[in-house]
Amino acid sequence: MKRTPQTFAEQMGLDLTKNTPMPLFLWLVAANLFSARISADQALRAAKALKEAGLTTADHMAEATWKERVVILNRNGYARFDEKTSRFLQDMADHCRAEYGGDLRRLREAAGRDPGSERRLLKEFKGIGETGVDIFFREAQVAWDELHPFADARSLDAARALGLGDSAEAVADLVPREKLPTLLTALLRADLDGALDEIRKS
Repeated sequence: MKRTPQTFAEQMGLDLTKNTPMPLFLWLVAANLFSARISADQALRAAKALKEAGLTTADHMAEATWKERVVILNRNGYARFDEKTSRFLQDMADHCRAEYGGDLRRLREAAGRDPGSERRLLKEFKGIGETGVDIFFREAQVAWDELHPFADARSLDAARALGLGDSAEAVADLVPREKLPTLLTALLRADLDGALDEIRKS
């Protein structure tokens, strides 16, 4: 965790512990971006750029033009997917407004705070599949306690490679509850950076 002291959401300047509409929506947007076949650094850069441009809520995202979103994405490492992703972001914002009044906490309540139902409803957003939901769950569990303990497959593979456990419960036992997303992010980053062997030897 010393190598990666912050989650991706924290690197975006989002405080998911507040469980408020803006960070939750932006983290779902980020989950869409991180799901593409693009580096994590490029996806993070694009997510930060959308936030800095003020597209921080479903309303703001929907009110931006397709071209405005394309330009932001194109200039921030997302050139290969900018046009398709701009459409996804419009659809996501429209769906969030129509179904949940722009507030993903209403999705949580509609799902009865059941992780399986939350997964199903999140997958109704364009561009969010199983991987996208896993990304969202990995960090949203700090606010939605019914998700804890959750570990996405890639982070769990890294934990297993380092001898830290082979289940979300085992990994969660290593750190305070609120630090599990940080540990998972550190494991994922180590894997992405090809540093697992180096860490294992040290």
